[in-house]
Amino acid sequence: MLAPADCPDMPTLRAQIDALDHELVQLLVKRATYIDRAIEIKQEAGLPASIPARIEDVVAKVKTTAESEGLDPVLIETLWRQLINWSIEREAQTIKYE
Repeated sequence: MLAPADCPDMPTLRAQIDALDHELVQLLVKRATYIDRAIEIKQEAGLPASIPARIEDVVAKVKTTAESEGLDPVLIETLWRQLINWSIEREAQTIKYE
């Protein structure tokens, strides 16, 4: 990866952004595999898909990380709440209690 300052033109810069987007998608896929495991564990333990205290803990952590890295924490909260909602919906569709 080139540093942004080392990108001499828009095609080079766009290629770097595209590469980062690819990495982000790969990380989201990896995160989804952990959600899949959470589904199994929650089902075995009789836990619900949504655990509000955990949601707020995750959001607080990513907002703190965003702030420390100089990124807008409001943006990160919005993105993460969407990601969490998607994960919960996925879990809720899969978890079956006997």
